[in-house]
Amino acid sequence: MRIVVFLTAVHSVLCLYFLGPLKPEITITYIAVSAIFFNSGLSLKTEELTSALLHVKLHLFVQIFTLVFFPTAIWLFLQLLSITPINEWLLKGLQTVGCMPPPVSSAVILTKAVGGNEVSVFSLRFCNGIVITPLLLLLFLGSSSSVPFTSIFSQLFMTVVVPLIIGQIVRRYIKDWLERKKPPFGTISSCVLLMIIYTTFCDTFANPNIDLDKFSLIIIVFIIFSVQMSFMFLTFLFSTRNDSGFTPADTVAIIFCSTHKSLTLGIPMLKIVFAGYEHLSLISVPLLIYHPAQILLGSLLVPTIKSWMVSRQKVRTAFFFFFFLNL
Repeated sequence: MRIVVFLTAVHSVLCLYFLGPLKPEITITYIAVSAIFFNSGLSLKTEELTSALLHVKLHLFVQIFTLVFFPTAIWLFLQLLSITPINEWLLKGLQTVGCMPPPVSSAVILTKAVGGNEVSVFSLRFCNGIVITPLLLLLFLGSSSSVPFTSIFSQLFMTVVVPLIIGQIVRRYIKDWLERKKPPFGTISSCVLLMIIYTTFCDTFANPNIDLDKFSLIIIVFIIFSVQMSFMFLTFLFSTRNDSGFTPADTVAIIFCSTHKSLTLGIPMLKIVFAGYEHLSLISVPLLIYHPAQILLGSLLVPTIKSWMVSRQKVRTAFFFFFFLNL
């Protein structure tokens, strides 16, 4: 941990000394984003990814909810909010939140804390994040993007897909060493992500023309918490119906994966899709709020969801025991 922090600090000092500013158009847009996904490729266990893909029904539910229902519901809600005095760029930022894929880190941590089906969480982000999320962003906010469509996907391919593949290839050759040493992949990604968030905040508040009023910001925070609570309750209702076919452990994974949004993929993707756009900073604010909000809400709900899951599993066990006794 100390080594990672030290290297990050050294990198920042060198950039400031030799380059003046941090040159985020190079160090963040290309190097930092590529480093995150190379790190993801190194840490992603292929065997776990393969087994997770076998949960077809769970994946289908999460993908439809995340990619169809979530962004569409947000879009309809924003049509109502468009007549209010809320900052229009913060509202567009809410739409980008709706288009984001589910995360891995927070969803895995919370699902594991409850005792849910954590294996299925691993492959959810990579199934839709790289291709479909940019398409959704361009569908709902296409007129705001100043970057050509082909340029967006070529940059995404070079900074996301290629580092991920290289990471998986390197993992094959050093797998035993990785299993033995267990490098702090989470800490490394967090440090790099912190750099990305730092530059995003710098862009936001260094802009003298920024129009971020307190009323809009407070309302956006309230909306984000309300949306999360509503959608978590909705996914709970859908996945616990008698004909759903989901186990209590599946329901836990569905609740967190369907309603959580990836900051790790989201911020770099916004920087690529809306590169050079003057309102990028304001558009990024809702996602920067959504990430800590989902962790806070998830952490508060862990004891409640865990007690529900344990009670449901006891009921299922008692039912099957009674059924076999009467055969």
